[in-house]
Parts: sequence; C-alpha cells; structure tokens
Amino acid sequence: MPKLCAPCHFGIESSLAFEIRKIGGQNLVVSDGRIAFEGDDAMIARANIRLATAERVLIELGTFKAESFSELFDNVRALPFEEYIGPDDEFPVKGHSLKSKLHSVPDCQSIIKKAAVERLREKHRVRTLPETGARRQIQFNILKDEVSVYLDTSGEGLHKRGYRRNSNDAPIKETLAAGIVDLAHVKGGSVVCDPMCGSGTILIESAYKSLGIAPGLRRSFAAEKWDTIPKNVWEEERASARADMREGGFKAFGYDIDENAVALSRSNCRLAGVGEYVQIERRDISLHRAVDGAITICNPPYGERMLEVREAEELYRKMGEVLRPSKNNPCYIISPHEEFEKFFGKKADKKRKLYNGMLKCQLFMYYL
Repeated sequence: MPKLCAPCHFGIESSLAFEIRKIGGQNLVVSDGRIAFEGDDAMIARANIRLATAERVLIELGTFKAESFSELFDNVRALPFEEYIGPDDEFPVKGHSLKSKLHSVPDCQSIIKKAAVERLREKHRVRTLPETGARRQIQFNILKDEVSVYLDTSGEGLHKRGYRRNSNDAPIKETLAAGIVDLAHVKGGSVVCDPMCGSGTILIESAYKSLGIAPGLRRSFAAEKWDTIPKNVWEEERASARADMREGGFKAFGYDIDENAVALSRSNCRLAGVGEYVQIERRDISLHRAVDGAITICNPPYGERMLEVREAEELYRKMGEVLRPSKNNPCYIISPHEEFEKFFGKKADKKRKLYNGMLKCQLFMYYL
C-alpha cells in the first residue's frame, strides 16, 4: 500500500485530516502544511476527486537525510522509481530547499534527475529513456537536510476545480475557501451569505460542501494517464462520488458593490453547477441586511492590495455595524489586519491563524 501525502494551507490541517479519514485514509501523520497517510490505487483516485482542502495528492517514494550531493544521489538512486515510471515515461524534477546544506535547487534537481535516470536504466534494462510517454512529475522537499521525494498524481493543483475561468483582483484560493467553509460548520441544509462575494468562490465551495459535491468531478488528473492505475478505478470513484451527492436544502446569497463581480460570480456559479442554489445581487455593504439563520463568510478587500489601509479600516467599521454577528447569524471573516477586531467593534469568539498565499491572516470567528 503506497504512502501518500497531501499538502494544504497552513491552519486547515484539521479540516484536511477529517476529509482524509472520511474517505478511508489510514495511518495519518499530521504536520504543518501537510498530512501523510496510506491508501491503495483507489485511494489515489478518491483523494484527488473528493478532497476539498488538499493542494495535491503525492506518492511518497522515500525520505532520508542528506548533507552532501553524494548522499543525495545514493539515497535517491535507491528509491523504487521503476514501480511507477515506465521506460518511455516523462519524469521532470522540481522542488525546493529550506534551511539545508543542499541549498541550490538547480543542483539538487540535476542530481535527483541523474540518480533517477541511472535507477530506471538499470531496472528497465535499457540504455536510453526517451521520455515520450505520460508525465510523472517528481517533486522533492528538503528541510533542514531532511529530504522527501514524491510523485505528483494530481497534475494541476487541486484548487483548479474547473469552474473559475476568470476572477476578480483579489480571489481567495478554492482550497482555502473550502477550509474556511469547513471551519464555519457549513453542512447539508445550511444558508450561507457572502456580502463581498467577488468571484463567488466562497459561495461555490459552500454549495459543494452542503450538497456533497466532490470538487474534482469536473476535471482530470495526471495519474489518469498512468498505466499503473487501472482506468476502471477512476470511473468507479467518480460514479461513487456522484452517488453521494445530495439535492436541495442549501441556499446562498452573495452581494458585491461591483457589477462586474456580480456578473462574474453568477457565471462561475453556473459553471460550477450550483447556480440554482445561489442568489447574487449588486449591493453596497452599508445596505446589508442579515438573512435570518445564515452563516456569513467573507474575504473583505485587504488594504495591502485593493484599498488603502484607512479605507479598509473604514470598511471593517461598516461591516461591524451591519453584520452584527450572533449565535443565530454567525460570521467568519478572514483578514490580515492585526487590529481587525478593534475596527469591527467586537472581539472574536475564536481566531485561527491562516495563510492566504504568502499573506499571514486570521480567521475571525463570531458564533456566540
């Protein structure tokens, strides 16, 4: 049974761990920004199709310590590449290194590639590797001289669901939005409101969570082209995911001051297949009226990117005046502003540190 690894945004490891356990992943090991687990070929397909908060699904080929290029070469050469990479397959190498003696990424790429080539030539008993077949992306991570080598089964990042062909100036990544939706306890029958909906990502991810829609149903994955995983595995996992979808009971309301954002959100919701559940209108936040029983989730504009800081702070004041979070109308707001609570006018019941890209944020949770 292969060892698998799913990277995620810092701060939503608990959400991803719950997802992995729910789909049958075994022997989970949780660390900052990633979760290791075990599963068979069906699990590789299932994880790619169903996981909402994972960035991608990797097969772990091996981990070891290396402080020199010779150690790196010897340990990589010992890894079982031939179990996944055929004599004709393409196998590019990419990765990163942090706080390690082997700090030159291009040199590490070259060494790992050379070691993989020698291993594959020997095991497949060939002199040349044309690399004209399916792509098997090799990834490496070196942290404090500890090396991990993976094969990427996803291809494009799992945040690319296939529904967001366009976005506004400051979109939130789909996987992060899904994590926030989970932390907001959206479930079947929930009512969700995003008063600054932008491109509609939070609304769509809320719909997916409530309606049991697997986020990867509308896209393909790199490992689907591998002959090491039977085609019927993918077909069966997609059929199983469709069978688990729920109908009705969910409603969402989205608002934005920008007419273009409103049109974009409507378009993306239709592409995502959830347009019938979402009502989107043009409305300034100052005119917001709470929807009874709705969970408010939003990603307001950040002063560093779209507004001057003072304008952002004034926006937070307006939000505090109109949102008025309570037990019946909980609010979950992500912001990088360290004094958000001061301007919002209410101390959060709980906070969670998250990263939106490289931007350190807090999820301010109001539910009491």
